[in-house]
Order: sequence, then C-alpha cells, then structure tokens
Amino acid sequence: MTKENCLIVHVAGRKLDLLRGEASRIARDSKIDWWIDRADVGTRFCFEDAKAKETFALTCDNFGVPCRDG
Repeated sequence: MTKENCLIVHVAGRKLDLLRGEASRIARDSKIDWWIDRADVGTRFCFEDAKAKETFALTCDNFGVPCRDG
C-alpha cells in the first residue's frame, strides 16, 4: 500500500473514533477506499486520492487535531 496520500494524526480515544467516522464518510462520498495503520507515533490515515486526503486534513484542523504528511 502506498503512503503518498496519508496523514499521521496524534490523537486517541473518542477523537480517534470520531476521525475514523469522518474518514469513512469522506471516502464514501468520494467513492474511494481508505485504510488506517499504526505509525511510529500516532495513527496513519490513508486515502486513494489526494483530494480526500486534503478534505481529511481540513477535518482534522476543524477538530483541533494535529496532523502531518505520512
């Protein structure tokens, strides 16, 4: 699996669950696949296209969750 459209977030608990739901919604709306992996520090959210990744990054910003490319 490629990591070019991935973001690493540093969050746990309810916020992580909330982000999983948002990632699923974004992928469903874009009709693409997504997956989640553990990163060295944080959780990696990956999408099949860059537009979904950008949308997810904005969602993270809106929830006050730090994220970075990964």
